[in-house]
Amino acid sequence: MARSDPARVVRAYLDHLAVERATARNTLDSYERDLRRYLAHLDAAGHDDLGDVTESDVTSFVVGLREGSEDHPPLAASSAARALVAVRGLHRFAAREGILANDVARDVTPPPPLKRLPKALGIDEVATLLDMPPTDDARALRDQALLEVLYSTGARISEAVGLDVDDVDASERTVLLDGKGGKQRLVPIGRPALAALDAYLVRARPTLARKGRGTSALFLNARGGRLSRQGAWQVLKANAERAGLSATISPHTLRHSFATHLLEGGADVRVVQELLGHASVTTTQVYTRVTVTTLREVYATAHPRSR
Repeated sequence: MARSDPARVVRAYLDHLAVERATARNTLDSYERDLRRYLAHLDAAGHDDLGDVTESDVTSFVVGLREGSEDHPPLAASSAARALVAVRGLHRFAAREGILANDVARDVTPPPPLKRLPKALGIDEVATLLDMPPTDDARALRDQALLEVLYSTGARISEAVGLDVDDVDASERTVLLDGKGGKQRLVPIGRPALAALDAYLVRARPTLARKGRGTSALFLNARGGRLSRQGAWQVLKANAERAGLSATISPHTLRHSFATHLLEGGADVRVVQELLGHASVTTTQVYTRVTVTTLREVYATAHPRSR
């Protein structure tokens, strides 16, 4: 098959869209912009014949859009997907017109959205949050114990509110959590959390329990029943507002902070995986990106020749 100049094929494709498909001007401008980037990518890869382009060339182009370069910032997933539509349209057109023997872009799919890094509080911020509940009534003592347990064990909010009194073993300093898929795991719990739990169990839970019909639940609501996930989230949210941390809080904030602080303290990622109850270590490894980001920021501000 004769050599096919990439720029000429792009021009023919855009003309086809404008004349035969009556594509809107704004769409044509977007396609032209994306295809100019694609031509630059092919040129950098040494391809002056569209027939030499492979599926991996198309894939690396889209991945490069998401990761960014010195010349271009990273594109959002939606923008990278739009660029891929233009490139796939180009190759489909070239194959249909007999310019290319095969459509190498047909099976290329957009890369998945980049995982957002979990937000973690600093150690001082966690200390401020845990000191927020005033300890002068039953609900405040419950709230103090709940927040301590969430940070000390890395439990999901649903796991914490699912605890029964007997799931806490103070002598062994462990808590039995019911995780996703009905999988249980035994995790350690720190002395501050145990102290907060003891204060709650002795001075507050009996008061709350009298208002209900009897339950084995560890954390009770104002009516004496099991505290709901929504109720626990409100506890976290209210105390975050008191601590001035409401902008950075989410239901998983203390869990994220637990994992990040362990890794920053030198814990092995597979140990953290077990503590969090992740089925795959790949899920846990997102936290290693958090710690690397922190190290990079410290390096950039502290090292005299970091820039």
